[in-house]
Amino acid sequence: MSDSSPLPPVRLHPEAELARDALSTPVLSRAARLARWAGPDTRVDAGGELVDEQVPAAAEVLGLTGDDAAADAREAWRVAVDTGLVEIADEDEGTVRAGAELALLTGGSPHDVLALWQGALETVLADASVPDIEGLEEALDEGGEIDFDRLQWDPEAEAEFLDGVLGNLYLLSVTEEGPGDSPVPLPALAASMIVPSDMGEPTNDVLEQVSDAMMKLDDQFRLLEPVGLVEYQPVDEALMADTDEEPAAPVDDTDVSRYGLVRLTPLGLYGLRARLLEAGFTAPAVGDLADKGADALLDGTATFPPQAARAETEQWLARRQPLEGARELLAASRGSDAGAPLRRLRCQQALALVGAEAEPALREVLDDPELGGLARVWLSEHGAADVPAPSEAMIFWLTIDTVAAQLAAEGNSEELRSLVQGLAAQHGGFFAAAWRVDHPATADVLEAMGRLHPDKRIAKEARKAAFKARSQQGG
Repeated sequence: MSDSSPLPPVRLHPEAELARDALSTPVLSRAARLARWAGPDTRVDAGGELVDEQVPAAAEVLGLTGDDAAADAREAWRVAVDTGLVEIADEDEGTVRAGAELALLTGGSPHDVLALWQGALETVLADASVPDIEGLEEALDEGGEIDFDRLQWDPEAEAEFLDGVLGNLYLLSVTEEGPGDSPVPLPALAASMIVPSDMGEPTNDVLEQVSDAMMKLDDQFRLLEPVGLVEYQPVDEALMADTDEEPAAPVDDTDVSRYGLVRLTPLGLYGLRARLLEAGFTAPAVGDLADKGADALLDGTATFPPQAARAETEQWLARRQPLEGARELLAASRGSDAGAPLRRLRCQQALALVGAEAEPALREVLDDPELGGLARVWLSEHGAADVPAPSEAMIFWLTIDTVAAQLAAEGNSEELRSLVQGLAAQHGGFFAAAWRVDHPATADVLEAMGRLHPDKRIAKEARKAAFKARSQQGG
């Protein structure tokens, strides 16, 4: 994932709802209970970890039993310390006290609670990248330090792998064409990190790497579920009963579920977006632009999928009077820069959501060379009276502007190909007139029409017209 290109916009739940979800997660609620339990007699070691003698009492407070009780109690304590719910009172004596952040869980804003949960998430993510404790003990050198070479573990590579997996899961969750709320099969997620996109049939070596990645992710998602990041259906234990054999490939959809299914929770979407923003990615959320100007709305939604663009625009319009919003949109859509045609297309789509109250704003721009055609279309579609007919020059200008916008929005799509064919069929002398249109994108649009039209004769006409347009611009 490149941090230079924006990710699809995500639809987040309200912060108050997400904060309630955060408070109910096992990891954060356990950390809060330990913070309230800790007192003058609680002892920690030099690293802030509970001393061994205190762990059984901590597990009992949390109601934990079984083989994982001690590990879960230690993790809850680490979260409490890392998030400031607990503070080290005296490092020499190893005593603790309640942290200043503890009060925020009950008296803070939803944003405060989510910030604490974000800290808990970072602790759990760090834990998820660490091998099991038995492996660590075997890799200690004589000085008690971890020998990473002996362990064959690269901490940075492990963290990057998990970040990459979560990034892919985020993309699958926010893309309109993706599974959305549907869970993602673990084999598909593992393969997205291992199998090259241009590889046809994966080799046995690659399949073995995918299998190893699945087993690693199975362990990691089991750790990440209690912090509320994901909902996870683990790999069926029966598939791993024979440790000498790799699990067989799934044969149908029912079988796929036995190999693990994972889905980001609404809280997980919020948390991963925050991490992506921190890492420098452009990760928009629907509603980000609602309090911004029309220029920010039109530019910001330029790369949004249609449904997200509409949702963002609806929120923006809801904060404004229809006439005021229409005037602001029209003013922001002017311009001769490369992004202007797409701004005008987004403006046209936004105005389609505004009622008849916007009519005065459209009439005000009827004589505007850039907006007059758009205004006539809107007025006609809304049944307005006395709409002046457009000049031939305005029709051709609007046509070039529309195709330029579609090119910017969709590239060489089938819809654009159909539009190009329709234009050439409706106007016999289209190219003879189009090259004269005084629009910055005229030559580019005619070149695209020559590239997209299936009829070689017409495509050649378009290319000739594009050459004339460039010669005219150069002159």
